[in-house]
Parts: sequence; structure tokens; C-alpha cells
Amino acid sequence: MIAAGGTADPLAGVRALALDSVRWLVASSPDRIQVLCSPADPANVARGVTTPLGERVARSLLSAAGFDREIVVSTSESESPVSTGVLIVGDGSARRGEKAPGHLDDRAFTFDSTIESALRACDADTLATLSVDLGAELLAAGVPAFRALGALAGGAEHTCEMTYSGDPLGVQYWVARWQCAS
Repeated sequence: MIAAGGTADPLAGVRALALDSVRWLVASSPDRIQVLCSPADPANVARGVTTPLGERVARSLLSAAGFDREIVVSTSESESPVSTGVLIVGDGSARRGEKAPGHLDDRAFTFDSTIESALRACDADTLATLSVDLGAELLAAGVPAFRALGALAGGAEHTCEMTYSGDPLGVQYWVARWQCAS
């Protein structure tokens, strides 16, 4: 895919894999989908954009996947699950290179590795206890969403299929599918 200005779009592959995973979720025919995402960025709210970025991404993906039922958005791990399908939208650190939005911070690699290992192992406890403060320092906007997943999935057995892990543009992204084993 070519982006504006004639350059290759470095996120086209990530978006395609994310859409495939959302189609997989929609294929299970849930009556509703709960979207777990981080709250709206205060800087965006100050500019009048009050809808969280994760919610906007999730709604776009769900629409493209043909989902036309109820969507419930949660921005806190304290909110209880209300659905049979759950879509988590969050990213890792944005400090993985000199040209990254937050420039290079070597701690980002260890932090993101912890998240990836927890996602791959379906380790809800690790996700539920991710450091909000360190996440904020590393511009890891997805930490609240990952903590919410950890709180929601705790105590149940899951399997994981990781279809993408990479850091185009210096921001860590994952695409993974968790399925309840019971």
C-alpha cells in the first residue's frame, strides 16, 4: 500500500493482520463485543477529540469486519465484562528508536518484552500488574488496556496465537488472538 506522498505505508501489514484477527473474533458470532482500550489522551480531549484512539480503531476494524451488533467500550480494568467477544486495542512503548515519537529509551525493549511474553503465555497476572508509571514514561499508551485484559482474563485458561510483533516507526505493536480453553 502506498501512503500519501508516494511512500510505502509501514503499517499496512499490521492493519491487515489486525483486521484478520477481528474477523476471526466476529466469526464466533458474539452478541456484543467489549472493547478494552486506554482512556482518551488529555491533549486530544483539550483539542475536542474526546473519543479514545483505541475506540476509534476498534470501531473501524469491527465495521470493516462486518460486525453490526452491540459494542461496549471500557477504559478501566475495574469495569466488568459484558460480552462474549473482547477486543483489546493497545500498543507498547513509543520509544524504540531515535526517530520514534518519544525518541530512544533502552528500557522500552525490556518493558515491551515483558508484555509480549505475557501475551504469548496468556499470563493474565503479569498483564494485570504492568507498571502504569513506567508505561507512561515509555509512552506505552496500551498499558491500561493490557491491565484490563489481565484483570478480565485472570483465573481462566487461554491459548494464544501471536500473528505479529514489530516496531515500525519506533512503536511496538502486537496482533494476538486469545481463546478461552474451556
